[in-house]
Amino acid sequence: MSADTKIAELLTELHQLIKQTQEERSRSEHNLLNIQKTHERMQTENKTSPYYRTKLRGLYTTAKADAEAECSILRHALDKIAEIKSLLEERRIAAKMAGVYSDSDPPRKTMRRGVLMTLLQQSAMTLPLWIGKPGESPPPLCGATPASSDYVAKQGDKVAARVKAVDGDEQWILAEVVSYNHSTNKYEVDDIDEEGKERHTLSRRRIIPLPQWKANPETDPEALFSKDQLVLALYPQTTCFYRALIHTPPTQDDYSVLFEDTSYADGYSPPLNVAQRYVVACKENKKK
Repeated sequence: MSADTKIAELLTELHQLIKQTQEERSRSEHNLLNIQKTHERMQTENKTSPYYRTKLRGLYTTAKADAEAECSILRHALDKIAEIKSLLEERRIAAKMAGVYSDSDPPRKTMRRGVLMTLLQQSAMTLPLWIGKPGESPPPLCGATPASSDYVAKQGDKVAARVKAVDGDEQWILAEVVSYNHSTNKYEVDDIDEEGKERHTLSRRRIIPLPQWKANPETDPEALFSKDQLVLALYPQTTCFYRALIHTPPTQDDYSVLFEDTSYADGYSPPLNVAQRYVVACKENKKK
C-alpha cells in the first residue's frame, strides 16, 4: 500500500472519529442538563433528600462514563493524527534523499529566509500536546523532560547541534539528523539554514534532541523549565540557540526568556517569547 493511499485511509478514519466525538458529546449533554436541573430543584426546595442523593449518584456515574467514552475516542483520533504526521515525515525524508520536492517542502537551495522562518513557526505550533492518563507522568522529550541516556535521534529529527562556525567559535544551531553511526557513536546532521548548506559529523555530546511533545502547564508543570533556569533557546527569526534565563514558564505554548546580551546593562535582553519546541537544557552552567 502506498503512503498516499494509507494517508487517505487514515484521514477517512479520522473524519469518522470526529463525527463519533460530536455524537458522544451531544448524547451526554442531556445527562449534564439533568444534573443541572436536579441541583436547581434541590436549591429551590432547600433540602438534600435520599431521593436526590441517589438520583445524583446515578447521573454523575453516567456523566463519568460518558466523559471516559469521549476521551477514548479523542485519544484514538490523536493516534490517527500522529500516524498521518509520521507518514508525511517519512515521505518528506524519502523525497529529500531522492532529490524530489513538493511545493510545500521546496529544496533548500531555493528556500527563502521568510519561508524557512514560517516553517519553523509551523513546526512549533503543530508540536503535539502531551495528554496523559490520570497519574501518568510525562515521557522523555515532553517539554523540559530530557531524553533517556541511551536515546538515539531518528533520521529527520530536529536537534540542537554544537558546531564550529567559520570564525572558529562554537555555536549551537538548529539541525536535522541525517544518520547515526552506532560504531562511532556519531551523528551526521544538516544545518537547517539553507545559507549554511553544511553537513556536520558530531559526537552525541554535541547533540541535544528537541522536545517531541509540548507539556501542559495546567496538568504537568513539573515538565517545564522553572523561572530563572538556564537554558538554550532559539533566538527569534534565527536558526541559532543562545543561552538564556527563563523569565516566565508557559501559560499556554511559549516561554518568556531573557537572552544573555552584553549590550544591556544587566547582561540580559528584554523578555522574548520562544516556543517550547525550541527551548532545551543548557549543558554549560557557567556564564561566559
